[in-house]
Amino acid sequence: MSNGKARKQFWKLLVWRGRLARETCQSESQWVRRGSWLTWHSARICGMKLRAKLFPVFILLSILFFAVLIPAQTTVAPPASTPADKPAVDTPAVDMSKEPSHHLVLENSYVRVFKVEVAPQAQTLLHRHDHDYVFITLGDSEVVNTVLGKAPVHVSLPDGETRFLDGGFAHTAKNISAQPFRNVTVEFLNKSEGPKDGWAGNPSSPMQKVLFTKDGARASELRLPPGAALPRHTHAGPHLVVAVSDLDLRSDVEGKPPREVHQKAGEVAWVPGGFTHTLTNIGPSEARFVVLEF
Repeated sequence: MSNGKARKQFWKLLVWRGRLARETCQSESQWVRRGSWLTWHSARICGMKLRAKLFPVFILLSILFFAVLIPAQTTVAPPASTPADKPAVDTPAVDMSKEPSHHLVLENSYVRVFKVEVAPQAQTLLHRHDHDYVFITLGDSEVVNTVLGKAPVHVSLPDGETRFLDGGFAHTAKNISAQPFRNVTVEFLNKSEGPKDGWAGNPSSPMQKVLFTKDGARASELRLPPGAALPRHTHAGPHLVVAVSDLDLRSDVEGKPPREVHQKAGEVAWVPGGFTHTLTNIGPSEARFVVLEF
């Protein structure tokens, strides 16, 4: 019997007990008016009859009382929930392509590219990184990164921050800032060691900073002031361009007419190799972007 039904029956029996007591004593009232001895004797008989009638009622009331009281006192409190920024150990990790904050925008034999956006105070699902990857932050962010099996780590990420991470782990990322946490995540699908021949011989420029060379890819950050141009250089292999700011560029490829390139911040472009060109910022503000060469 549920607590609600038991409580209802308890009160019904309590009311019926009162009615039964009144009816029993009223039926015996004729004895009370017939002399002193009979008055005492009839009152005693009334009490005895009343106890006999009410005994089963007391039993039922006791059962219902404990049916209501004991479950309320012995209810086991639910286990404490896992903190939002600490994934449960038995929670299955999903692939990045199935994590709602990760949006696949490009995939080929070299890379899988995701646009990531996590709302303020929101957290991603526990998801796997099976491959080495690089991420480029879009806008300043404050994130709590929790790798499965490890303590949460608070990470401050400035706009344009580019980091390489080895794969083979699962984690959640919680955005603790007041604006969306946005980045571009690039998985490397083919590992290869050492620099490529096509990277050699290109002139260095103060506007280009090589960040790292990992898994057969070279990552560079480029910052071109308005009107500035990168000197003539060659792309022997393909490369990926990730716009950190809005881009308004002109590419002058040898043997071809100039071509304008326009990208919004956060957009990506896959560019096949096999050409030599110069690159000029034709926009009104600094052009900032990250290039991953393969």
